[in-house]
Amino acid sequence: MQAVILAAGMGRRLGEYTRDNTKCMVPVNGTRLIDRLLGQLGRIKLSRVIIVIGYKGKELQDYLRATYSGPLKIEWAENPIYDKTNNIYSLSMVKDQLQEDDTLLIESDLIFGDSLFPMIIDNPHPNVALVAKYEPWMDGTMVRIDADDNIVSFVPRKAFNYAEVDRYYKTVNIYKFSRRFLTDVYVPFLTAYCQVMGNNDYYEQVLRVVTSLDRVEMKALDIGDERWYEIDDAQDLDIASTIFAADHDRLSMYNRRYGGYWRFPKLIDFCYLVNPYFPPRRMKDEIQACFDSLLTQYPSGMAVNSLLAGKYFGIKQEHVVVGNGAAELIKSLMERTTGRVGVVYPTFEEYPNRLPAGRIERFVPDNADFSYTSSDLKRHFDGKDIEMLLLINPDNPSGNFIPKADLLALDTWCCDRGIRLVVDESFVDFADDWATASLLDEQVMAAHPRLIVMKSISKSYGVPGLRLGVLAGADVGLIEAIKKDVAIWNINSFAEFYLQIFNKYESMYHDACAKFVVERSRFYGLLSKVGYLRVIPSQANYFLCEVTSRFTACELTELLLNKYNILIKDCNNKNALKGRNYVRIAIRNSDDNDTLISALNLLNDHE
Repeated sequence: MQAVILAAGMGRRLGEYTRDNTKCMVPVNGTRLIDRLLGQLGRIKLSRVIIVIGYKGKELQDYLRATYSGPLKIEWAENPIYDKTNNIYSLSMVKDQLQEDDTLLIESDLIFGDSLFPMIIDNPHPNVALVAKYEPWMDGTMVRIDADDNIVSFVPRKAFNYAEVDRYYKTVNIYKFSRRFLTDVYVPFLTAYCQVMGNNDYYEQVLRVVTSLDRVEMKALDIGDERWYEIDDAQDLDIASTIFAADHDRLSMYNRRYGGYWRFPKLIDFCYLVNPYFPPRRMKDEIQACFDSLLTQYPSGMAVNSLLAGKYFGIKQEHVVVGNGAAELIKSLMERTTGRVGVVYPTFEEYPNRLPAGRIERFVPDNADFSYTSSDLKRHFDGKDIEMLLLINPDNPSGNFIPKADLLALDTWCCDRGIRLVVDESFVDFADDWATASLLDEQVMAAHPRLIVMKSISKSYGVPGLRLGVLAGADVGLIEAIKKDVAIWNINSFAEFYLQIFNKYESMYHDACAKFVVERSRFYGLLSKVGYLRVIPSQANYFLCEVTSRFTACELTELLLNKYNILIKDCNNKNALKGRNYVRIAIRNSDDNDTLISALNLLNDHE
């Protein structure tokens, strides 16, 4: 068997990365694609490797002649008009060699795991294409396959239909062809296609033609969860660098992305905190039905959106400001705070990070569960010179919860001392008494005119991609000041439309909250049986867990990511938790939660 590598393209979309080199010379985490590929091919018994070059071909030749010392016999072919043709012409440059041996055909802009070559070589069928189930990041050639793994059609880009993506597989651009197939079928069709259709096309077009013939059998081999990526532009390079990072680097590379994990569809995210049971399918369908209008038209300004938020929560328009996520409102609020602020640690760091350390009055609960009551807060902050008391309720990451009546009593206590109480209740709808726990109530605000309530709609309502949050209170002066501070179009049309239609689905939201409480209880029982975890009871959609044995928090987090593609939160970077071996685990739906439990138990059994 021989291998043919197509490496003639210019890689224009990679910009500066391919200014002086062809795509396969681009490094991923310090290793060039061509070095990685030849290393993988070197573990296979091959008669030769033919590299078809074009753009910056001499540079590639010089590099490999100077550096490669492996077992492979490397030959070269050249596409002299690489800038006027496509890969169908590059492949035609070696059509004679294709007829001399069974062949692996590989595109040079790929990065993939070491198991793919053995997978395709060991497959008993003579003509095989590696394929992967369609995912949103994929572009290029798609195929449909039947129940016997036959490729029944190649789907060209012009025929791509998003309504049929459940039936599509993406070609990985690694093929195994028998010498007989190449001699009797593919090369004759390749020659005829180039003569009739020209040279500026893709070699898959020939496969599309030949697979339409009943007598030609081309099998698809699904790679399942094996890692691979096609690198066409700078973002592809960034994503591939994360997927193929060394075990000790992968976690930090994910963490510094701060989300965007939809680009990694196989990752199960137990780090970011959202409602697993809302929004319902019907609500998503309604938003999708209005996609064209929402995409192509401007959203409303703050006046309309504060009206919608008021309707959403049943409060007055003048008492609420809508933010591009709670983070935008946190920034504006904290910038208006001039005095010292009381903060309970560990906490959601977005608030105290907006302040210099000298303006923070800390309170750290003196118990193993980081639990505290309103009475504890009064005792600690009594007599302290603070302008504001910040309370996350339920707290993040501890899940500690103060009931509504106690919060209102605490606000009265604060008012008597000239302190403004700010309550972030982004997780309150996950509490056992979620139906009555919220402070977003017009009567509450009228009775507590200095109270400020913050809420992230992303978390409770499961729509983080919309970037929605609200800040509410009866202090109209503060509300108006924050409205003027944020941009007039600070939320987009999709977020506005969500606010508009939510009330139609409110009963479904209540059902989701009730369902969540049941799942949290079940998940708590399962987590508590993991021998090396101490699970702190929580009224939020996450558990703070102490890693008591076998691993450090960092080791556990890295093992789950590297072995099982599961991401949890290592809390060692949080104030009051540094060096104390805690992780935070989000609560997802029952299937995902069971997957995590299985992984945790496997680590317990095998590490």
